[in-house]
Order: sequence, then C-alpha cells, then structure tokens
Amino acid sequence: MNMLRGCYTALVTPMKQGGELDWEGLHDLVEFQAENGVSGVVAVGTTGESPTVNWQENIEIIERTMQYSSDDMLVIAGTGANCTKECIEGTAEAVRRGAKAVLLVDPYYNGPSSLEIRREYYEPVAREFPNTGIIPYIIPGRTGTMLLPEDLAILSEKYQNIIGVKEATGDFNNMRAIRRLCGPDFPILSGDDEKTLTMMDDPSIAASGVISVVSNLFPAAMSDMVRYQLDNEKEKARQIEQLLRPMMDCVTVKTEEDTRFGKVICRARNPLAIKTLMNVLGMPSGPCRPPLGKMTKAGITKVVESARKIYSTAPDLFEPIEEFFDIDVDDRLSNRRYWEGLYYESY
Repeated sequence: MNMLRGCYTALVTPMKQGGELDWEGLHDLVEFQAENGVSGVVAVGTTGESPTVNWQENIEIIERTMQYSSDDMLVIAGTGANCTKECIEGTAEAVRRGAKAVLLVDPYYNGPSSLEIRREYYEPVAREFPNTGIIPYIIPGRTGTMLLPEDLAILSEKYQNIIGVKEATGDFNNMRAIRRLCGPDFPILSGDDEKTLTMMDDPSIAASGVISVVSNLFPAAMSDMVRYQLDNEKEKARQIEQLLRPMMDCVTVKTEEDTRFGKVICRARNPLAIKTLMNVLGMPSGPCRPPLGKMTKAGITKVVESARKIYSTAPDLFEPIEEFFDIDVDDRLSNRRYWEGLYYESY
C-alpha cells in the first residue's frame, strides 16, 4: 500500500430529519470529495458518528462509500470498537467488501493499559488481516486511554500492515516520541486540522498529512495546503491555513451560556458544528443522532460568523461548494432563515 500522504477527509454521515441514513446525500458528498482532489476519505469515523451508527449501517456506509469513490481515492474504513471481537467482526465485513485500510480508535471507556491495547486489540487485528492496512487512532480526550509511542513502535516493527497513525493527542512531545521510536518513514497523520502544518513543519514530527474535518467543506483548499507543505512551498501552505483558520477553530465550539442557576460552558463537539454549517449552506448533512443534538444560538452564530469571515477574505474557497451543490453561499451565510431548527431556542 502506498505511504499515507496528503489530505484524507473524515467524512460526515448525512442523515434525513428522522435520523435515517441519506444515501443520495452520501453519494454527493463522496463525489464532491473526489472532484476536489483529496487523497481519500474515512468512512464512519468519529466525524461520521460511529458511536450512534449500528454495525449493519456502519458496513453499508463503508460499502457505499467505496462504490461512490474514484479509483485513485483511498477509502479508510472506521471499524474500531471497545470490544476486540466486535472490531475483528466489523473489520472482516469491511475487508470482505473491499476495504484496503481500516482506522481503529483506541478502545474507549473500559480503560485498558497501553500494553493491553497493543496485545489484546491491535495485535489480534493485525494478525487476522495481514493484507489490510491498519491505522491506530490515538485520541485520549475521547477514549480515556491511550496507545503509547513505545507500544506503537513495537507494533510497527512487528507488523508491516501497521501503515501509520492518526495522532490526535494534542501533545507535540508525544508526536516527537512517535517519530523517534517508529523511524523516519512511518506516516504520522494529524488528527487536528489546526495543528496540521505545525506537525508537518516540525522536522522532529514530520507528519505526512491530515485526516481532516474541515475538508468536508474545503477539500480542494485543504488538499492544496498539505500538498504545498509536502512540496516545501511553505508560504503558500501557510497562506491557505490562515484563510481557513476561522473554520479550523470551530471544529469544537465553546460558548458561555446563561442559566437561571448561573453561567455554564457549553461545548459543541465534532461533528455538530460542521454538520450545522453544512445545513446552513444547503449541503447534504441533516441532524446528528442523539445524544448529539443542536448548538446554542451563540454557538451557531460563532460558526456562521467564522464562515462569513472566510467568505469575505477568500470567496473563491467557496466556489467548489457553489458549483457542485448549486447554491448561493452569500445568501446562505447572510440570511438567518437558514438557521431555522438548527439551534436550541433556550438553554
């Protein structure tokens, strides 16, 4: 399998208002990504709402994403779980349908040690599927546990099908440890849009790309940013990053809300913000499945204002959206009627 390099979109899972999967919408989103030059997509990662998609739906989303993708796009199947048996069963179904690579999030909630994660989770899957690329996904802020660089190095040394890592710890020292222990050729993909260029530019990390949320909206721009950085055209890469920074800062949205008992912090986590903005813009998206729900009015205001800022400085970044989905971005971002039903009226 080719080395993981470039921009891979953590694809949202579009849904209808009742929560039913929107297959036509998925087709359009995958085609939009293909037309705009991404290296690949992740089907049913966290951004694709893997916690609330059942296994039957999970496998069908993967299968259809592969059907809708272009030949030069890598479809990475999200088949991680907090049960190794379930992970193996899901991976087997994905592989049976043609998946060449899988993204496995560290087992969440039950709290295994890094040693246990390696021995009782990644190693059994790596042995079971020697011809399938396996990408560990390290995100302790969501899982409550973490594969350590030392155990990742043991895995990468022992199994050739451990083809890279999605690193979303936010800890640059951890990233440097991965590079030091896993060697110069081991692919590290950023799991945080806003940290991507820093991870790529730091020679002690030397990330080779990103699994991106923002590229759901801006696949061409994110792909160009990563490509410029890989080609050592760093100024061009930084220019794109600065233009997209308002959106990168809105993958998770924090607002302070008033309640009758005092002020509270409300944190709208991915994919709520990106799906909300896609709805505003008229792209296939639909609601999130509970327990994710809606943003607050302050939250949606922050997201739309961030998009307006990008539009005011670089309207050309929205041209692929306008052309593919036949929408008027200026109208969509200027008219609050498109917000209807997308936020809680009160806390």
